Amino acid sequence: MNAKQWQVGLVGYGEVGRILAEDLRAQGLAVSAYDVKLDRAASSAAMRTHAQTHGVQLAASHTALAAGSDFIVSAVTASQAVPVAQACATALRRGAYFLDFNSASPGAKQRASDIVAGAGGRYVEGAVMTSVPPYRIKVPLLLGGPHAAALAPLLAELGFAPQVASERLGVASATKMCRSVMIKGLEAMVIESFTAARHYGVEDAVIASLKETFPGIDWEKQAAYFFQRVIEHGRRRSEEVREVAETVREAGLEPWSASGTAERQAWVADLADTGLFGERGHPGFARQADWRVEADRILNRLQKD
Repeated sequence: MNAKQWQVGLVGYGEVGRILAEDLRAQGLAVSAYDVKLDRAASSAAMRTHAQTHGVQLAASHTALAAGSDFIVSAVTASQAVPVAQACATALRRGAYFLDFNSASPGAKQRASDIVAGAGGRYVEGAVMTSVPPYRIKVPLLLGGPHAAALAPLLAELGFAPQVASERLGVASATKMCRSVMIKGLEAMVIESFTAARHYGVEDAVIASLKETFPGIDWEKQAAYFFQRVIEHGRRRSEEVREVAETVREAGLEPWSASGTAERQAWVADLADTGLFGERGHPGFARQADWRVEADRILNRLQKD
């Protein structure tokens, strides 16, 4: 079957799922989606509005989505990568591709692969190598597993930017996870460093020193971006970094850095859940141009506490 004729199923209808839905629907593909949040009145309204606007069919369950899909993309929180594979497996079409977009450890990817393969599906691990929004469907994507080479040209036909990392499972996800030790860790370090510097009134001196050491980075712009991303997605990021820590642990190392990063990301997410940074879902949420505004909110809360 031509990839353009596929019925595409998206498990997870958050930021990534919606972007993929928009770009696939723009090409005329039939797209359905399922998200556990659709079963919750408080979180389903925005999803249902988006689906109606873009012509996406919402499925009633994992199994309903799997039963009607030739190609499934799992884009959920890291901890749900294996449970989603289990939930879809009972209804998978034989030979259907299952692309695991999730930031999970190589061990978790192997477990998900075993489940999908046992149900007659073709599992491919995917490792998204940078933030999705700027690139949308063309985000750099590493593929892994025995079916990766067959899926890659089909994904390219749909507008993805795939690169086969290895026919061996775990290589693509290990690449992503080891990179995330640095990227997610840098986010956490900047939030910790800059907020503490703001408390002591030395932020300008710290930024000037960083510019001298790393002249290629605009630290003002980078800090604003890091604060915004963690405030908006800290819960998901903390789960991802716990998978990063598990990846490091699977290598025989104690993940001190990754574990600390996960805690800092979750801590910011906890603050966001209290409404400290504004109303989640509001168009202006986490969109401050100046990281100092967010750092001051954190410091004011700490002073009150």
